[in-house]
Amino acid sequence: MTRIDLTGLDVRPAQVWGGVRLVPLVRDEPVPGLRLRREVYEGWGGASVELGDRTSYTSYVPHGFVADWTGAGAESAVYGSRLGGEAVPGCVPLRRIHRMAKRRRGKDGRAERRLRFLPLHLALEGYLALHFGGPSVVWDDWSREALRRGLSPRAEAAYAGWAVPGLAEALRIFELHPGQCGLLLYVADALAAAFVVPHPDDYRLLHPTLVEDLYGELVHQYAHYGAPVPEFTARIRDAAGGIRGLADLRAAAREQERSWATAHDGLMARDLLETPYSFERVHRMGGFGLYRFLPPFERGGREQHIGEVITDRKGRAAYLKTFRLSENQIRKGYLLNRLADCDWHLGRTAEALGTSYAELVRRVRGAGLGGLLDAHVVARRLREDREG
Repeated sequence: MTRIDLTGLDVRPAQVWGGVRLVPLVRDEPVPGLRLRREVYEGWGGASVELGDRTSYTSYVPHGFVADWTGAGAESAVYGSRLGGEAVPGCVPLRRIHRMAKRRRGKDGRAERRLRFLPLHLALEGYLALHFGGPSVVWDDWSREALRRGLSPRAEAAYAGWAVPGLAEALRIFELHPGQCGLLLYVADALAAAFVVPHPDDYRLLHPTLVEDLYGELVHQYAHYGAPVPEFTARIRDAAGGIRGLADLRAAAREQERSWATAHDGLMARDLLETPYSFERVHRMGGFGLYRFLPPFERGGREQHIGEVITDRKGRAAYLKTFRLSENQIRKGYLLNRLADCDWHLGRTAEALGTSYAELVRRVRGAGLGGLLDAHVVARRLREDREG
């Protein structure tokens, strides 16, 4: 599996609010044997997640999702569960959560066919963990701290949906379609996020969580400075007299919908659907698998996303959630991959990139990794290159 497969999902005409475009995704039939519900965490949403390797992930985590593959139908899904008590006045509570994804256990201690995971944070932690161990060889250019602790601590900025101008109102007035199981969200016609669930009932109840999701810096900037986008309009011309009744009009309208879907998939969502990703399986759930994925971090201006997906046996997406990376985050991933490919040797990495040692040092510092370098060794090397 190298690409996202949205087979079974059809695009419907977009709805627009200012600079926000919402594109519905509908299914003819729900995905059998899988349901999702929300688990709400009370308080301000701050959480520290224990990852099991003496490291932790800290972020704004307002809720988790529970995947249920018991096959018991709609009766098995209990929505809106709340965990936690009242916050202590004057304190900022920090919830501690064990693992990004954890199998539920019943009262008898046996594992149930339910999995609690933290939506989107599963993918973000995968990006933050990219070459987290840091330099694998004791080269002089790297500081002792970098060799001992790697990239720890590593942080990236993101914005909650309610901080993205226009998004909350767009989601509030959005009209749901019959059979809707997903949404592609655009800001200034740049794809900000994709969200897919297995069942229309799941989507109706999880749609409001989009305003609590995290969005990248690029999306936040586009929402602030982007102009309103044009609405979808269908133009049916009857120059040849082909429209003779309601049946002809209905057929022409459906043709317009098909044209919109073809244009959307081939242009607006092309980078999301055609990019080859590297997938890491997090958990097997009967006939389904939960994966998180990373893009190739290619340079060249194409949009790139990280995310998580639940697929069936044929690799088709039953659940999907994505996060649009900024150009700086893409450059950082690209640079970390190149360093790792060259065993973190700065000289060989500069040669592989076709640049100089000084330019590579500038890139490392520009990516926010300058603290990993041994300042004295790097300064001496730069001085020797200038004098030589």
